[in-house]
Amino acid sequence: MPLPPILYHVFARPLPYTPTWNLQERIHQLQLQLRRSSEQPDVLLLLQHRPTYTSGRRQTEPDIHAERLRLENLGADFVTATRGGQLTYHGPGQIVGYPLIDLSRYSPIMGARDYVCRIQKLLQRHLHDAHGIEHAPSEHTGVFLDAQTKIASIGVQVRHRLTSHGFAINAAREPQTWFDRIVACGLDNVRAGSIESKLEKPVDVDSEILGLVGQFGNAFQRDMEKMNLEKAGEIGKAMLQLEKEAEAAGDWLKEPRKS
Repeated sequence: MPLPPILYHVFARPLPYTPTWNLQERIHQLQLQLRRSSEQPDVLLLLQHRPTYTSGRRQTEPDIHAERLRLENLGADFVTATRGGQLTYHGPGQIVGYPLIDLSRYSPIMGARDYVCRIQKLLQRHLHDAHGIEHAPSEHTGVFLDAQTKIASIGVQVRHRLTSHGFAINAAREPQTWFDRIVACGLDNVRAGSIESKLEKPVDVDSEILGLVGQFGNAFQRDMEKMNLEKAGEIGKAMLQLEKEAEAAGDWLKEPRKS
């Protein structure tokens, strides 16, 4: 029996990080409640964040206290996340994907390593198919343009075979000035790149997102269906509320404050 389509939604404006994480948690709880029923949704959220630095779940407040204060003074939010990995940045110009899917639906059950591998390959295929950009092999998770230039990151959480967090790929140049203020993902001598800087011409973020939707469906062998928020019950209401919060928050800093 074929698996149901993955429902996806593209948010219109950059979102604050913490309410977006709360939305993931609500969907996770709903998936647990509806597990094994025909109403259980698999969801892909696609969005940009307002400027935010996040640390991984293994980085404690005493370890990062001074760094958190420094980065907040630049004008960004700082959040201790529950994903794997270390310090990184999310913001406008970077496409973030949060897949919330049930790995136990696959036969055999998909493991976390296979899941991460599929995400990495779909990002690589998007760069190749959409732009003719070839990735550089690396021992590190994520996608690199060369040994010193990282264009996409992956940081996931898997609980009860249900996924959260996900991937981020730099489309425009804007995130690069924020990345320059940190050692991202614990990798010294690695800088952030973007599709725009590699091509040396502007890119259309909306087109990039549509390409990633198609690649995601191919990677996980699923149809992709745009979510109708008006008919999506509690999830749809929560998404609409988050859209309103993002609009009410207004503009964001384009570049870090000078420190």
